[in-house]
Amino acid sequence: MSNLSPCNSIFFYVYPQVTSESALLPESMDGANDSVVTEFVLVGLSVSWEMNIFLFFFFSLFFVGIVLGNLFIVFTVIFDPHLHSPMYFLLANLSLLDLGLSATTVPRMIADVLSKYRIISFPSCMTQIFFIHVMGGTEMVLLIAMAFDRYTAICKPLHYLTIMSPKTCVCFVVAAWVIEVIHAVSQFIFVINLPFCGPNKVDSFYCDFPRVTKLACADTHTVDYVVTANSGLISMGTFFLLIISYIFILITVSHHSSAGLSKAFSTLSAHITVVFLFFTPCFFVYVWPFPTLSLDKFLIILDFVVTPVLNPAIYTFRNKDMKVAMKRMSRMIIGSKESS
Repeated sequence: MSNLSPCNSIFFYVYPQVTSESALLPESMDGANDSVVTEFVLVGLSVSWEMNIFLFFFFSLFFVGIVLGNLFIVFTVIFDPHLHSPMYFLLANLSLLDLGLSATTVPRMIADVLSKYRIISFPSCMTQIFFIHVMGGTEMVLLIAMAFDRYTAICKPLHYLTIMSPKTCVCFVVAAWVIEVIHAVSQFIFVINLPFCGPNKVDSFYCDFPRVTKLACADTHTVDYVVTANSGLISMGTFFLLIISYIFILITVSHHSSAGLSKAFSTLSAHITVVFLFFTPCFFVYVWPFPTLSLDKFLIILDFVVTPVLNPAIYTFRNKDMKVAMKRMSRMIIGSKESS
């Protein structure tokens, strides 16, 4: 392959035939920039067969919980008229985002964890990066909207329905999607045009900007700066804004009654826990200047697997109205099955 021209190399890779593990890697890994990478090899999480078996069942079990838990919340909010309020509208959208974020990575993680050859095509890798940032970023903005909703409900209860009108809620969701599509595209246009002609091993179980840009055979300092400025600063800015908003809510409640403070702290402590779980991996992946890939890989599981399972439990199962609505929904489902 080293005797092929760049054009011939492109033609050669249109229908790659993998016959051995060494065939997965272009010969340009030896240093010759004479081939174009059309696929990447995902290293994965572990080389231990026993650990891979455990991860397979772990991911499978959690993904089933993610799908069932979040879809149940969405359908409960849609079909129960008692939940047609701003808080539950935002909650249903959060569940959809959790489901979408997990769907971009977890099914492939399950399929790859027991596979010897973890190959992802270049277009699929780029598509995964784009949707991870759109879904994850939209969830960040939506968490700010949910914090604002709680602030309005607790600090300005008499004006709550006026401030959090249906139009306002729809605007929050639309703005979140628009902002994050622009955010993802602004990074994506830098990466999609990078030349990839050398190593194609991604040291992770999924594709993302920091790991893929390292494989480009070009100077990526500008791209790295854009990724840090966009993903890093937005993640940390959102995180501190959420924490400040929760603290402000607690301070406001404490001026009214100690009983209200205790109740608000009990509710917000669960929300703060989710915020820490969601944003900690983002800090280590996009901001921390001394990356440790093994730590990054396992921390990011919190965003794709753990947090989407915890969100339904924290935001709904601790909520009295939601639990009552879920019981009504369960009785409706059971009753419809019995009548049929």
